[in-house]
Amino acid sequence: MTTRRLSLIAAGLLSLAATAALASGSSAPFDQYQPDPALRTVPKANLEGRVRHACAVVQARITNAPEASLERPCGCYAKQTMRSLDESEIEAYRATGYFNDSARAKALNALDSCKLQRPV
Repeated sequence: MTTRRLSLIAAGLLSLAATAALASGSSAPFDQYQPDPALRTVPKANLEGRVRHACAVVQARITNAPEASLERPCGCYAKQTMRSLDESEIEAYRATGYFNDSARAKALNALDSCKLQRPV
């Protein structure tokens, strides 16, 4: 597998852990997580692509739909989320690999706006 594909898979798996943590209010799944070092230097457009892919992975699991069918709504979600984040939220995402509390609130609003299901 290519490094990019492995990174995207890791991002998807992190999103699944984030879903569980968000539902439980716990940060425990993140305690041992090591973010991809590439996050610190990739262009913002690549961050949007990572968020889009993670969305497709999580939404496919939640809805039992094929990832390909979620390209448009997850593109909406990723674009809306990344545009709403301020620089400190983007830097926090780059450092940790997941959204902090203020960014998470914006991401949940984007899920609603793009008519995607919120993780349970």
